[in-house]
Amino acid sequence: MSLTQPTLGRSGLPRWLIERIWGLEHAFERARASGKAEDDTRLRIFFVLALFSLFFITLAIGATRAALFSDAARNVGISAPLGGSRADLVDRNGQMLAADLLHYGLYIDPREIWDQAETRRGLLHALPDLEPERLERALRGNRRVFVIGALNPSERNQVHELGLPGVSFEPEQHRVYPLGTTAAHIIGYSDTGGEGLSGAEAAFNEDIRTASVTGASVPLSIDLRVQGALEDEVYKAVAEFTPKGAVGIVTDIQTGEILGMSSWPVFDPNKPGKSSDYTRTNRAAASVFEMGSTFKAFTVAIGLDSGVATPESTFDARFPYKLGYRTIHDYHAARKILNLVEVFQHSSNIGTAKLAESVGPQRMGSYFNGLGLTTPAKVELIESARPLTPKVWNDDAVASTSFGHGINVTPLALARAYGAVLNGGKLIPMTIRKVAPGTKIDGPRVMSEKTSLQMLSIMRANVTGGSGKSANVDGLSVGGKTGTGEKYDPAIRAYNHARQVSSFAAVFPTTGGVNTKRYFVLILLDEPHGTAKSAGYSTGGWVAAPAAGRVIERIAPFLGVPRRNDLTQAIPVSEPVQEEAGEAQ
Repeated sequence: MSLTQPTLGRSGLPRWLIERIWGLEHAFERARASGKAEDDTRLRIFFVLALFSLFFITLAIGATRAALFSDAARNVGISAPLGGSRADLVDRNGQMLAADLLHYGLYIDPREIWDQAETRRGLLHALPDLEPERLERALRGNRRVFVIGALNPSERNQVHELGLPGVSFEPEQHRVYPLGTTAAHIIGYSDTGGEGLSGAEAAFNEDIRTASVTGASVPLSIDLRVQGALEDEVYKAVAEFTPKGAVGIVTDIQTGEILGMSSWPVFDPNKPGKSSDYTRTNRAAASVFEMGSTFKAFTVAIGLDSGVATPESTFDARFPYKLGYRTIHDYHAARKILNLVEVFQHSSNIGTAKLAESVGPQRMGSYFNGLGLTTPAKVELIESARPLTPKVWNDDAVASTSFGHGINVTPLALARAYGAVLNGGKLIPMTIRKVAPGTKIDGPRVMSEKTSLQMLSIMRANVTGGSGKSANVDGLSVGGKTGTGEKYDPAIRAYNHARQVSSFAAVFPTTGGVNTKRYFVLILLDEPHGTAKSAGYSTGGWVAAPAAGRVIERIAPFLGVPRRNDLTQAIPVSEPVQEEAGEAQ
């Protein structure tokens, strides 16, 4: 049986319906012609009733279909969310970091207001954050306008109970960060239209918008337990040494995951507009620093990997080293011949510069490129800043960069490069997204596995007998390198000895093979001030290394790193070996 399109008349109605109407009209005419007026009236009443019945049946069918399809949409979760809706952000263990909650926007229509004074007084009392100037403009206007948003149900009810004419509300999605300042720079924030502006909110903007439709959450790489311990120790160091800024980073060097990232000063992402640009700046990703002696780990690793040196190679550090127009000094001169491990332990500028000269400009530049030190750190954060690098890799550039001068990088770039040195030699991208267990992470090889194992041993030696003693934690086999970079001051056209960037780069555990689970910790203080407790020093060994050690001790249980009794040993930490802070003269 075939179905055909119904034939339409000139009026656009189906022909069968037109024929029925004309048939009824003929019936009316016959009733009048036969003198049966009652029959004519009954027929017309019947016709009107039939039309009304048909109309209401059609409405009922339409309403039923709409309700059924609406329920079905809700049941399968495809109903469209409010404009700008965003999925929840959670940490790697599912703990809430950011969520959309139903809030309300307050609107005023001055044409409906009876008493402006009463409205003004009531709203300002109920809503302390309401700007009086904005309210005044609304009251003096001639149309309905938005006045304030992000009101929670309690605030809405408080205003609603005032019974003010002309005041109304509309629902809106509002992004809420329940932990306040915790992890603020890595989480970031979004605008009122639902667009991510910084941090993970901006990095994963489209993913977060898409996930809101299905109700899924977006997991980040950070562990709130690690984040909490890291922030606490960074803030303690800030309180003690009063720097202008500070950074803390914890990474998994095998996966590139950022498990914790702290930047100080902090801001509240619930109220980003109340903080300055300086406060909202993520110093881990968006600020570049001369990292000082932490770069000596790269120089030593390059020397080993290129075959220029071995751990037993010796360097004469008895006298200042003249290179072209420059003379390189040691901050606390050992004035003796040092082997490579001792160069690292004493943080000798002279020994490091001589090693770098043996490597040569071309190879040094190539290794720095391979370690990612000449490009922005590869991470999802849009804040990742470009480094400041030498324009030409010559002997002068090699000597300076060998001990962390003449090159400015972000703390994240430093963390990524250290990861390559310590994870078996592969440069892998950093990530703020949780990596699924068992995922194969790979990257270009920039060093040999042998070099990585040698560097783990050398960094451990620096904690047991060098400038990193105050970072030691019994049983956890901590390795590390101090760094103190003096800041270049354009006003005096020289490095300012009173303004330093002091840091400590740590790794644990240093025992085991290249595939052992290992973690990198960086603590950096920007222009710290020495105290009586630090004997007036503000160098990395005094202000950053102790904080790094405390972070490691607190987070090791969360990361499943057990203490080993055979590694427990008493190491004096009252006077760490001073790392180099001075620029070559």
